[in-house]
Order: sequence, then C-alpha cells, then structure tokens
Amino acid sequence: MRKLRWLFLLLGILFVGGIWYYFSHQNTPRDAVDASKVKPTAQRQGTGAGGRVPVIAGVVQKRDVPIYLDGIGTVQAYNTVTVHPQISGTLTEVAFQEGQDVKKGDLLAVIDPRPLQAQLDGAVAKKNQDAAQLNNARVLLTRDSDLFKKGALDNQTYDTQRYLVDQLDATLQSDQAAIDAAQTQFSYTHITAPFDGRCGIRQVDQGNYVTPGSSLVVVTQLKPISVVFTLPQQNLPSVNEAFGKGPLKVSALDSTQKRSLDEGTLAVVDNQIDPTTGTMKLKATFPNSNLKLWPGQFVNNRLLVSTRHDGLVVPASVIQRGPNGSYAYVITQDKIAEMRPVQVAQIDAGQALIDSGLQEGEQVVADGQYKLQPGSPVQITTPNQPAKGKQLTQADESPSPGQPSQDQQPRGQSGSAHQRKREQHPGQPEGGAPPATATRG
Repeated sequence: MRKLRWLFLLLGILFVGGIWYYFSHQNTPRDAVDASKVKPTAQRQGTGAGGRVPVIAGVVQKRDVPIYLDGIGTVQAYNTVTVHPQISGTLTEVAFQEGQDVKKGDLLAVIDPRPLQAQLDGAVAKKNQDAAQLNNARVLLTRDSDLFKKGALDNQTYDTQRYLVDQLDATLQSDQAAIDAAQTQFSYTHITAPFDGRCGIRQVDQGNYVTPGSSLVVVTQLKPISVVFTLPQQNLPSVNEAFGKGPLKVSALDSTQKRSLDEGTLAVVDNQIDPTTGTMKLKATFPNSNLKLWPGQFVNNRLLVSTRHDGLVVPASVIQRGPNGSYAYVITQDKIAEMRPVQVAQIDAGQALIDSGLQEGEQVVADGQYKLQPGSPVQITTPNQPAKGKQLTQADESPSPGQPSQDQQPRGQSGSAHQRKREQHPGQPEGGAPPATATRG
C-alpha cells in the first residue's frame, strides 16, 4: 500500500513537470535573439550616434509682427427699416419684388390716393377763395387811402378796411398751411424706399386695408455693413490708445479663421463694459462689396492694434508649457539642450512672438522635445532628411495605426521591425555602431 502511494506521487510530479516544460517552451520563440549576445546600440534608446537625441532646430529671428486681438461678432445691417404706412387706406399697388435691390426714393407701394386728393383740392379751392377776397380788400384800401389823405374819409372807416386786409392776409396763410398738410398726407399714399438697400419678404398683399400699425416690408442696407464684436475688458486700454492715433483695421474671417471675408475699419468702441461678462462691444464697418457678410451671420474678427517692430519670433512648436509656465529648449554651442523659461506675447499663424527669454540668432528645438531632458546632448536633423547614421524618427518609434508595436508583435516572430530591417541590410551600420549579430536559438 505504501509503495502505491509513492508511485502515484512520483507520477503526479512527472505530470506537473511535463506541463510546466511544455508551456514554458511554447512562450519562447524558437528563433528568438539571445539578448546576451546582441550588443545594445544608441538607436534602441531613441538616440543618435554617441547617445545624442535627434531634434529639428529653429532659429530666433527678428521681424515686424502685427499685434491682433481676436473676437467673435455678429453682422448687422448698416441701416434697417420696417416700412409702415403713415395713413390708413386700401393698398392699391405693390411696386417691389421680394429680395429686390432698391435705391433711395424708389416706389414701394401705393395706397388709394382719392380721398386725400379730394382734401387737397378743397384746401386749394379755399385758398383761392380767400385770395380773391384779399385782392378786393386791397383795392378798397387803396381807394380809402386816397380819400383819407384828402380828408373825405373818417379814421374809423379807414382803419376798418386796413385791418380787414390784414385779416384776409392771415386767412390766406392759414389756407396755405392747410394745403401743405393735405399735400403731406397725399404724399403718404406713395410709399418710397428710405435709403439704398434690399427688400425682404412682403408682409401685406395688394388689396388689403392697411393702417399705420401694418408692416409692409423690411428694407436693409447691405453696402456698407456693420459687425458688432466683443473683446475682454483687459484690452480696453490698448484699444483706446491705438484708436486715438487713427483708424484701426478689422478683418472678418470665416469659421475656419483661414479665409478673409472682408476688410473694414473700427467705427466705435462702446461707452460701457458689460458687467455680467466683463467684455466690451466694438463696432466695425465693412464695404461688403461682394456681399460675403449677411445680417445675423456669426464671424470671427481680428483687430489690428499695432505692429511690433523687430520682434523676436520662433516657430510655435518651440513653445512648451509646464507647471511653471512656458519654456523652450535652447541648443548651446556644445549641442546641449538647455531648458529656458520664456514669456510669450502671442502665437499667430504658426509663429510665436517672444517678450523675453530668447535672443536673436539662438537655435531652439522645434521638434523632438518629447525625448529631451535639460542637459541632453542633441543632434540636429532636418524634417525630410534623417541624420547621419539613419537616426530613428518619431514615426519609426511610434507604430502607425493598425501596426503592432515592438511589445505587441505576435509571438513566434523574432525581433522588432527595426531588427528585421537590419537583417535585410547586414552591412549597413546604424549611428556609427557596428552591426549587431543575432544568434538564433
């Protein structure tokens, strides 16, 4: 019985050992490279020859840099009028087409003019009647004046006739005022455009009875046109200072901020700041000759405040941001990466304007910062040409979408893609190091 126990124990040990041996050899590729026999190179660490990190360099330059302030605004018609009748009556004619461009004074609509024409004719007739009486009174006054001078007419009769002439003269003036009022009312029967603009959608059809509360059409002036946009209140001093020296240029951009819709000038800065948002309103005027701006449209606006002459600029990719603010890697004469804090005024069109921290002519790292640490030795490369020794680029180290990385390759394949490339070209050195030899197991 005791012998059977030892026999079963020995069989169990052999079974477990066989399972362990099987799975341990399945996880190891047959053609794996013996790491102890492969000499490590600088390229495996993402560095160039001699352990230097390949980077793309830029140069600090001086140039004139425009200073812009960006804000979002809304397009508004330069003038907008909702046309209302000023009298009541039947709309007998609509003389405009929807969407038609009209000139100032063009006929838009006609209200039945006959009642007001009759009032005007009556006022004219009344004036003619009073004018005849005035002429008769003046003739009698002339005769009475001769008799009064000869002493044949008493003072009372003479004065009565003289004041009658004055009374009729005032009546005639009143008649003229009535004619002017009737003429004004009559002119309201013909509704005209108040300025050059474009008609909107017709709101009342011909034949309807309209009153001063009725709306006929909305006329908007599109040339020129206005844009109202906002800026933070912190920009108010610089805007007022620049605006006091002369007109400021404003650009209206589309939603991509790459295509200019029109160029205009700043017209007014609002006289108060919105306390709820801490922003100020500005209004710019654009000629809008191509009608690319439309009332109610949202546009991006760029206000040119000033131009900094001989400003220091670097590519925008040079600027990095850390917990202590913005910084850049400067390449020293010994090809060492030196981290230096910088003050950035603005970043625009791929260029960063530097206030302090850099000097003209210094070389800075424009690409490859993710490999760097302060004091790292660097090797300058160009974007399209690898450094001498076939340095690894970011694309070489980062697998493309859908392609497994070195750590994610299927088991059973020996080495990385970089190692397989070296096997295809065994005579080509990398970074000045001798070619590594791989020993297959």
